[in-house]
Amino acid sequence: MHDETSLWRESGLRLSGFGHYYPRLLVENETGDDPAGNAVDEAVIGRLDVRSRHVADEEETPAYMGVRAARAALEQAGVGADEVDLLVFSNWTDRQFVPEWGPHTAHLLGADRALAFDVCGACTGFVHGVQTAAALFGAHATWRHALVVSSERFSRRVRPGSKGELIVGDAAGAAVLSRGAEPDAGLWDSLLISDGSGRETVTVYPPNGWIKSSRELVSIAAGSHADLAQRMLARSGTKMDEIDWVVPHPGTGQLHTAVRERLSIPEERFITNYETVANTGSASVPIVLSEMSRDGRLKTGDLCYTPTVGSGWYYGGLLFRV
Repeated sequence: MHDETSLWRESGLRLSGFGHYYPRLLVENETGDDPAGNAVDEAVIGRLDVRSRHVADEEETPAYMGVRAARAALEQAGVGADEVDLLVFSNWTDRQFVPEWGPHTAHLLGADRALAFDVCGACTGFVHGVQTAAALFGAHATWRHALVVSSERFSRRVRPGSKGELIVGDAAGAAVLSRGAEPDAGLWDSLLISDGSGRETVTVYPPNGWIKSSRELVSIAAGSHADLAQRMLARSGTKMDEIDWVVPHPGTGQLHTAVRERLSIPEERFITNYETVANTGSASVPIVLSEMSRDGRLKTGDLCYTPTVGSGWYYGGLLFRV
């Protein structure tokens, strides 16, 4: 957290492939339907700007979705499942004691020789997973490829009938982290910060497990985004206007506006798919990167920054050149 230089710029690690999976059921939010909600909804969500969201059925477990996202990422990277040395699985919406989702996903994928385990970090889980994988590469000189899989069923963590139900969705995203980056390409930096003083900002407590947000969520999250950007840009010697794509975890439309304005990020470089698939937790960053890599927006040489915030309180991001 206190390092003054980028962690991975000389590591030779690169994000070599991306994949995503959306559940079969697409739910359309009614056009013009913008329920008022309560005071917290007004402060955190504001205007309803989600048009549609995916909802997983009983078959579409985190492992089921994660396997399909992982296969797409491996195919794009040109890596076989039997070549995967490590699989890190992020999920907070279906947390369970044992067994973890990671080993099950690796087995279903056919990556049986990979070390597999779960991480959480709530919506920062993808950053957590990539940083963990990168760190473990340093301890295993023979490892060549890692998979980071983020799979969430956020629809299960909101109170039915609430305004929050209309802005969350289910999805899985995956990325392959490989050795062999060209000079000045690949993963430059990662940073994950925890702040336990903010633990009540977003909570999910028994018996129902519905997510509950503080009215101060947007201001706290915007402050975290500002601190993260200042640290990461300073560490890498990069200016915000040198970054081609800012791909954030999409909390709410209110938060997007606050972050763009506070950091002076042009809207055309601030990329989410929040309007069409809603907030998908830790899957939100890799699914956007996967879509961008497939539709041609993400090109070789592009510099990407992926800031996230999550319950805990956590905030963190990745900086990498494609």
